[in-house]
Amino acid sequence: MMPPSTRRRARSRPIICAVLAVLATACAPKGASIPYSELKHHITQGDVTSVVIGAQHIVATPTDDALARGAPAEWRSPALADPELIPLLEREKVVYDGDPHDAGPHPLQGLIILAAVFGLAGLLILFQRRHGMTSTARLGGAGVKAAENRTSDVRYSDVAGIDEAREELEEVVGFLRDPEKFARVGARAPKGVLLVGPPGTGKTLLARATAGEAGVPFYSVSGSAFVEMFVGVGARRVRELFKTARAHAPCIVFVDEIDAVGKGRGGPSANDEREHTLNQLLVEMDGFDSSDGIVVMAATNRPEILDKALLRPGRFDRRVAVANPDREGRRAILDVHVRRVNLSPQADLDVVARNTPGFAGADLANLLNEAALLAAREGCDRVEAGHLDAAIDRVLAGPQRKGRPLSPKEREIVAVHEAGHALVAERCATAERVRKISIVPRTAGALGFTQQLPDDRTLLQKDELVDRLRVLLGGRAAEEIIFGQVSTGASNDLERATELARRMVCEFGMSGVLGPVRLDAGGAGSVAQVLGSGISNASDATSADIDREMRVLLQDQASAARSILEGEREALNRISAALLEHESLEREDLLFLLRRHGDCMN
Repeated sequence: MMPPSTRRRARSRPIICAVLAVLATACAPKGASIPYSELKHHITQGDVTSVVIGAQHIVATPTDDALARGAPAEWRSPALADPELIPLLEREKVVYDGDPHDAGPHPLQGLIILAAVFGLAGLLILFQRRHGMTSTARLGGAGVKAAENRTSDVRYSDVAGIDEAREELEEVVGFLRDPEKFARVGARAPKGVLLVGPPGTGKTLLARATAGEAGVPFYSVSGSAFVEMFVGVGARRVRELFKTARAHAPCIVFVDEIDAVGKGRGGPSANDEREHTLNQLLVEMDGFDSSDGIVVMAATNRPEILDKALLRPGRFDRRVAVANPDREGRRAILDVHVRRVNLSPQADLDVVARNTPGFAGADLANLLNEAALLAAREGCDRVEAGHLDAAIDRVLAGPQRKGRPLSPKEREIVAVHEAGHALVAERCATAERVRKISIVPRTAGALGFTQQLPDDRTLLQKDELVDRLRVLLGGRAAEEIIFGQVSTGASNDLERATELARRMVCEFGMSGVLGPVRLDAGGAGSVAQVLGSGISNASDATSADIDREMRVLLQDQASAARSILEGEREALNRISAALLEHESLEREDLLFLLRRHGDCMN
């Protein structure tokens, strides 16, 4: 969209051009301007019939013969003090006369021209100001009017997997439907509800469903719509939003990604215009009572950066956590989204729900869409179980890379690496079970992957985290055993293992040397990262202890993984050979290969 200043310039450009054209037409001389010497030459050649002599110009009229040869309608030349001109005209029998209107500039002519210029400039400024104010007025309310939706058809039946959050909001629905019920007992409904959760968990959908269940207007606007480069526009939009809400109460006002405008004031990233907009939002939330029938809902996935004044009681009274769904929640979400998909009866959504831990609602919707696209690409009328399985791999690791294929040596290294991950995972008591192994390169950068099936866990103990480290380092250990050296393929494993070891030492207090203390070790968005230091609340000696503890932890688990694989070398060779032959192994295939070697852990 064109910026307002550009649109104003575009509107005023035709008027300016028209005025300049009129002035140019009025001031443009008629005929052709020629030097005085050339004019005398035309007179001598007999090409002139008459001459009008003025104080500024001499205008000569050509003869018919000269006009026939292409001469202009008249010749114009500057008037010079030449005593030979009159004798020349009489000698050539040219009729001459004086021009009383061309008597030189009038004393007031300059003032008249100057007044005309200033008058034209004033008209242009008035025109620009008028249209600029109109554009600003439209800019102030644009975000509200575009987001108005008074016929929300979303209901709680369209929202699944977040039952606890939905139960928290049913009270808001009851207040909007029957506010007198709360007033009779002196209860005050929440003025603001903050929805907090990871991206894709359905915060916006839940807000729309709340408005649909209550049967009230739903006004939605993005937090970034309040942040503008024009001074005062953000605050004006806030006022317009709440003015519209008061006119249509009871209603729900929803601000998506409120952290764009509600970030804490002050600090190195302070912005005066954003802070003015936040102040206006705080004032507007204080300016209405809960009995007015207005409920403000907002969504964010970064509640820690919000301004404390925004979160105090009387503004956002209630915080509702919208977390990633568990296994039962994922099954319910799949049931909602599968309504639009022609699913085969043989496809089991329970299996999909079990194989997608950590997926949010948006991820599951994308998974079903990818499966439908794969089915359509193959010319199938229904989505089969194989399409769902391929869609999971596609969402987790990206599409297959069909460009530059791996060389035989690279395929062998990848097969040994992934076999090492899988074998260590199966031999660790608390490690998550392996679902699938693949050495098919993916566009996301993975040359292969070993997918495990983590349980929906909230707490993890130290031995479980140690087993995770062991599995991450198992691929590199397998390369060392088989080839005697390591490759660059373990870089991502080392990154994840180092991060996990750092958290165990600095955040979880799982170091015998440092003891039960939490240290901010420079994670994403931490104080240490902002200050550019490694550890924000530790001395140099403690930082050295952290490095030493992390190194010991990683080296011990790398040695443990190597010991497991050295004792299972025959199974390692068998799994890697099967991967080279089939490229992908399911859990049943892995268990079969391990049974051939001996007992395995199921």
